This record gives sequence, C-alpha cells and structure tokens, in this order.
Amino acid sequence: MNRIDPPPPPQHKRLARANLAAPESRPQPERPERGFTGIPVSPGIAIGPVFGAHEPDPVITRHKIQAADIAAEGARLDAAIVQSHKQLVKLRARLAVLPEESQSEIAPLIDAYIRMIGPSRLIRGVRQRIEETLLSAESAVISEADEIAAAIMGQAEPGMSTEDRAGLRRRGDEIREIARRLVRNLTRAPFRSFAGLPEGAILVSESLRPADAALLDPSRLAGVVTEEGGADGHTAVMLRALGLPSVLGVAGLAQVMKPGDIAVVDGIAGTVILNPAPPALAAARRAVTAFARERQRYSRLRRLPAVTRDGHPVEIQANLELPMELPLIVQSGAIGIGLLRTEFMFMNRETIPDEDTQAESYRTIVDAMHGDPVTIRVLDWGGEKEIEALTLAGVVPELADTNPALGLRGIRLLLRRPELLETQFAAILRVSGIGPVRVLLPMVTTVGEVRAAREIYERVGRRLRRKGERLPEKLPPLGIMIETPGAALSADALALEADFFSIGTNDLTAYTLAVDRSESDVADLYDPMHPAVLRLVQFATEAALRMRMPVSICGELAAAPKMTPLLLGLGVRSLSMNASAVPKVKQVIRSVDIAGCTRFARRVMEQGDPERIRAMVEGFGQGAE
Repeated sequence: MNRIDPPPPPQHKRLARANLAAPESRPQPERPERGFTGIPVSPGIAIGPVFGAHEPDPVITRHKIQAADIAAEGARLDAAIVQSHKQLVKLRARLAVLPEESQSEIAPLIDAYIRMIGPSRLIRGVRQRIEETLLSAESAVISEADEIAAAIMGQAEPGMSTEDRAGLRRRGDEIREIARRLVRNLTRAPFRSFAGLPEGAILVSESLRPADAALLDPSRLAGVVTEEGGADGHTAVMLRALGLPSVLGVAGLAQVMKPGDIAVVDGIAGTVILNPAPPALAAARRAVTAFARERQRYSRLRRLPAVTRDGHPVEIQANLELPMELPLIVQSGAIGIGLLRTEFMFMNRETIPDEDTQAESYRTIVDAMHGDPVTIRVLDWGGEKEIEALTLAGVVPELADTNPALGLRGIRLLLRRPELLETQFAAILRVSGIGPVRVLLPMVTTVGEVRAAREIYERVGRRLRRKGERLPEKLPPLGIMIETPGAALSADALALEADFFSIGTNDLTAYTLAVDRSESDVADLYDPMHPAVLRLVQFATEAALRMRMPVSICGELAAAPKMTPLLLGLGVRSLSMNASAVPKVKQVIRSVDIAGCTRFARRVMEQGDPERIRAMVEGFGQGAE
C-alpha cells in the first residue's frame, strides 16, 4: 500500500505542534535535506512524517541463585512461558484484521513460536542451566538462546548456498525472538507499541521483529524504515506481504530525525530522504505515480501467458522455502511450484516428522496451488544444515564434515538411511491424487543413485497400493537436480534414468568455480556467466532435449531477467524462481522471439571471456544483438 502525499496541512500542523519542543509561536528553522541508503525489502514509494516506536530495554541482572531457590526460579520460568503463550495466541487472533494474504504469511510463523515455547530444545536447556549451574531464569534463557543460535550459524560452511545461509539466519532469529519474549515477561519489561502512531506515518525503528510486524496496520502506515535487518529475514517477508514500502539496514536515521519530519522512503532503490527539498519531493511524487503504473502493468501481466512474440510458451514457476511464501506465489502469476524445499518440516523439531505429518504439509501446499503442478524436492541435508531432529535420531553426526559441500549430503545421505526416503516418498505419493506433483532428488552425481532411489520409489508405491491408497495409475515423475559438474557432464547417461532435470545454477556455479560466494576473499570470483558454467548448463539442457524430457532452471539465473533471452536461446522452456521475480521475467519473455534468442545464445557460447559475455547479456535488446 502506497501513500502518495503527506498528511493534509491541518493534520501535519497538529503533528508538528505535538512533537516539536519549541514554542508554537517561535518560527522553526528549515531543516536540511539528508539522504540515507539501506536494503530495499518491500517495493513502493512512501511519503509521510516519521515517528518512532521505542522498546525499553529490560533490566537484567545476570546472577547466580541459591540451590534452595531452584524450584522458585523454575516457577518464574513457567509463569513467563504461560504469559508468552497467551500473548502469542492473542497475536495470532489479531491477524484476522489483516488482509487474507498477510494472514497466510504471518500465521505460520506465530504458530512456530507457539510450538517453540513448548517442550523444545530451548526450554529444556534453560531448565537444565537453572538446575545445574544455578543461573537465574533470565540469565539461563539468554545463555541458552545465544548458544543455540551460535551453533546454528556455526553450521555455515564453504559451499553453502545463499538460500541455505539465509535459512540458518532465520532459524537463529527465531530462537532469539522467543528468548526475547521470555526475558521481557520474566523482567516485566513492556513491549513495543504502535498504537500511538498517527495515520500516514512512516515508522522508524532500530529493529523490527516478525512479531512486531504482525502488529502493524497497513491501512494506517505509509512505510517502514529500520536501522537493522536484511532482505532475507522473516520481517522482510512479512513487510512485503503487508505491502508496506520498506527499507531496512538504514544506519543513522533514527539519531538525526525529529518526530514529524517528512521523509521519502523508496522501497525499490533502498533510499530514504529526510526533510526532502521541493525538487526531491516533486520527484518522489512522480515516482509514486510511475510505480503505480508499473504495478498496474505487472498486475495485467499476472493474467497473461508467458509466451514469446513468435508464439513459444515458457513455463514460469516459483521456488518455495517456507509455507508463508504461498500467498506471494499465488499473486505472482507463477504457474505452480518448480522447487519446494522440504527442509522446513525438519527444522525446530526434536523428532523426525512422520509420514502423516509430512503428508499433511504437502496436502496443504498442493491444495493451495489449485491444480498447478508442484515439484517436491526430498530432504537435502548437508553437513552445513543443522537439523536437530536428525542429530537426536542418530541419523547424522553432531559435528559437520570437514568440508560438508563434498561430504555426506543430499541423495547420498538418503540412500544411507533409506527409511527417511521411504517415509518422504510415501507422504508425497499419498497426496499425488489431489493435484499434479513431481519428485526431485537432490545432489545426484551417479546413475546408480538414480536407480537405487527409483527402486525405493516404486517399492513404496506398490506398498501403498496394497494398503488401499488411491494413487495415480502412473507414479509421479521422478527427476534429479543437476548441481555438480559431474552430473552435468554425465547428463546423457542420467537422462536415461531420470524423468526430468532441474538445473540448480547456484551450486553448479560454486562447484564449477570452486568458489564460496559467502567468503569475502573470493566472492568476486563467483560468476554464473563464466563460460564454464554456461557450457555445463548447455550440455545438460541439450542432453534432456535429445531425450525429449523436461528440463528447467531453478537457481538464481532463472530469476535474472537479463539472462532470460540467453536461457531461452539455449533451449530452456521452464524457469523456477522467487515469486517477486516472476512478473519481470514474464515481461522479458513476451518481448523476445526464439529465433533471435537462439542466434544470440550461439554468439554468447562462442565467447571465452566472462566480461565479454556480461557485456553481451547487458546489451541484448538495446541494439547490441
């Protein structure tokens, strides 16, 4: 939701009088325009007065208790848990006033919080610290949460994808959020309140947690700015769902602003202008109009097919990491889910989800897609992904491999512990009758792995039929991820065993160039436009096309509109990406023809210099073809 203009003059005067310390009769000096930059997380342009919502720090004395006080301290913890539970239940009930798509985004996270204050690893560890180390309840909560969050982030290893690293951060943030709530209830510290914010205000805060975002009213606020936060956290997802133009990670704004100052928040460019001068304010109003027109254009695109100018259809699907992203996918115009990561079901649990639990999760997602296809990737655990349930069950070691990117991960682990694969296969097959699904195997490198997995897959199918389960006459397609040079170079042989390919360009780039882009010393070497990477994509795509089997791109290359003509020219006709990228990629598809893309791809693949390739890609469609 965008606010085109600041509040009308009478209201603005009232706000200014209420928030300026100088007497009303004294003329106020004009404050200079100042610009700030941050991370754009929710698109749109907001113009309005800035106000803060401070949250007082809890007063915590980290101290030891007497042995005789263990029971009393445990009782304090129990009371804080009960109070936290009541607050979260009340917060979830309040979601009913938000738009339906926002409810769908936020409710699953609140439910996760409620589960986490039950008999979880965090609560068990807190009780143990109180009893064994004689820590006060709040000290025990802080210490245990810090240790768990650090252990989660400590699993980040070379070779980890950006998506997996972001997932680790989110899980660490969830632990700290529950700890924060418990500590505030233990110390009786008040929580942040947004009730006093005037209509049309821009909220400026040092941070904004997901539970805070759930309290925001998008019909009253114009935008959000915080000093902390990033684009891949739960808060960013929620702000996008609420439709509030937002920029996070804006350092210094809160220190120089005065309540009531006018600001322009650009959630596209990631900029904030405080006290804009007339030219900047006029430009912001023009940007609001332009953004509204663009939204209208993309809204129309949502209903239009992804077809090139010469009539070639292209399948555009979305990647799904968490169920809370479902509304964004439905609104994006994507035709189905091209990559459903199932790791979310195994996170923040003490036990491995059973067949019924998994089947219910899949059923919810397949139902939500209303007949559009869903490609479900089975568990892709690697040494860098700390999943407590797998560790407690003895499935994986407590310590990660020395180099998890080259260790026991993906299909290798599942074939070592086939009971995991059998359970997941069974859960997927049980919902295959309510909508089209496909099954995807991660990190495949050999033909033998595909054959072994298919044998298990078909055996599970026969068992379910004997039990009376209604399955499709033909089991859903079983495909593989192409994520390593070895898989790409043996694509001809793998195509004889698999039903479809999904090329994961993130890992393929990392493995091909031996680069972990999270390592600052070598991050600049991570280049999906490197000719070696593109040739592997070409080789795998051509192997699939020769077998007349589907092949898609599900890595970040699929979400880059400038790469779309090249991928189409290489023969790719299926792309899966984050939901926000769908309209822009669809717009490119509808503006090109396959013949031109094919000629362009042929010239690109003749190049050996990444910089030359980049220049050609940037120039395509601008007279450089």
